[in-house]
Amino acid sequence: MYKLFIVLAVTVLFTLTGFKYKTQNTEWTLVSSSVTFKIKNAGFTVDGKFGAMSGTILFDPAKTTDNSIDVSINAESISTGNGTRDGHLKKKEYFDVATYPKISMKGTLIAKLTDGTYKGYFKLTLKGKTKDVVMPFTFSESDGKGTFKGTLKINRLDYGVGGSSIVMSDDVNLSIVVSTVKKQ
Repeated sequence: MYKLFIVLAVTVLFTLTGFKYKTQNTEWTLVSSSVTFKIKNAGFTVDGKFGAMSGTILFDPAKTTDNSIDVSINAESISTGNGTRDGHLKKKEYFDVATYPKISMKGTLIAKLTDGTYKGYFKLTLKGKTKDVVMPFTFSESDGKGTFKGTLKINRLDYGVGGSSIVMSDDVNLSIVVSTVKKQ
């Protein structure tokens, strides 16, 4: 009876200890972000950008599980340096910012490729349509500051942004840079 009690007590102790030492990933506070895009229109490359990003990043570069990236940008913040074009892009045919004010990306899985290099699997929601996207990115950390950098190519027609066009490319190249600090 005594041996059975000891075995049960040790089993319970190891079980509770295992749960006690489970660690959570580091939370990163967004400090600044740059979301830029390039698209061909009438043979010329049009550059643009969006304003600041908001959201939550839980990320441990040593882990590939339990990482979480859930961020969004304000669609109204689109800027190409041409006020007339920007106003047109905010209308229903393109971003319809009155109906869909946010563009969001939610990570579903992050795979580590090499030290500092990852492949993120995301749900990108743009103009009310959600699609799976894969974005390679890098992460570097120094003195409690972290920088995420990634690139992504999407087809604007997949999200109902503009219609078919012989002068405007369907492909949009995105570049994302996010500066963070470890949350204390």
